[in-house]
Amino acid sequence: MSDLSSLLGPVPSLCAHPTLLDAIGGTPLLRLERLATGLRPGVELYGKAEHLNPSGSLKDRPARAMVLAALASGALGGGRSLLDATSGNAGIAYAMLGAAMGFPVTLCLPAGASAERKRILGIYGARIIETDPDQGSDGARLRAGAIHRADPDRYFLADQYNNEANWKAHYETTAPEIWAQTGGRISHFVAGLGTSGTFMGTVRRLKELNPRLVAVSVQPDIRAHGLAGLKHMRTAIVPGIYDPGLADADVAVSTAEGQAMARRLALEEGLLVGPSTGASVSAALRVAGALPHGSVVVTVLFDSGARYLADPFWEA
Repeated sequence: MSDLSSLLGPVPSLCAHPTLLDAIGGTPLLRLERLATGLRPGVELYGKAEHLNPSGSLKDRPARAMVLAALASGALGGGRSLLDATSGNAGIAYAMLGAAMGFPVTLCLPAGASAERKRILGIYGARIIETDPDQGSDGARLRAGAIHRADPDRYFLADQYNNEANWKAHYETTAPEIWAQTGGRISHFVAGLGTSGTFMGTVRRLKELNPRLVAVSVQPDIRAHGLAGLKHMRTAIVPGIYDPGLADADVAVSTAEGQAMARRLALEEGLLVGPSTGASVSAALRVAGALPHGSVVVTVLFDSGARYLADPFWEA
């Protein structure tokens, strides 16, 4: 019988994280082996495991960057509340940081957001202002702007859709991590668009490192969709940080397709992630299916599926 230590390999050294902020990022890049079995030999498919960040989503990265920039400039502090619109994940990241760092958080959230998200926000102590569910994140954005204009001394409006620190967080951290984790071999990056910060920042940096990189954005196929966090750009209020020219191609994915892939990721890869991740992985698999030997496709596992447990699609 083999010695267990020989099977496990060397024990990695443990790095103590002195604060919660230091635990954000540095997520693993996971090879999606079972999903990729139908691809041509030598084509690799990976998911950046952002659902393993402390609050459970990739939004920890831009939230940290926006909060630190606001504290450094004096825009946040002195009793002012951080205010923003969110579909859930960014709000949870803000609320986590607010609890850890001692500033209040006020969030405009569509009333249709999952019960799990609302519960998590309440546990962290955030104040929630629910907005018209039919208007989605756009309605929440309009409400947050109105609240800030009415009382600018009380609030710091983080405005993740227009905040340059959003995309810069991914330029400075996510992209270099992916580059190092693939040994510079990444050929294609595929990711969904919400605020667009992940795509904008990651693609800008990766294209500097490899001008031949192919960047593929992913959007819901219709305006009224169920892929929380993603935007149908043609019918939405377009984020100020979004530059459509960065994408070499765009893939439309249906809600049903994203949900089905979320189920497959749980059953075939052991990854409990949400339907927006399912949409991105589905698009990445579609892209990878047409590629030759040596291609390395990376997508993003946005958030934990634990935020969607009450949704009926899991039972389909």
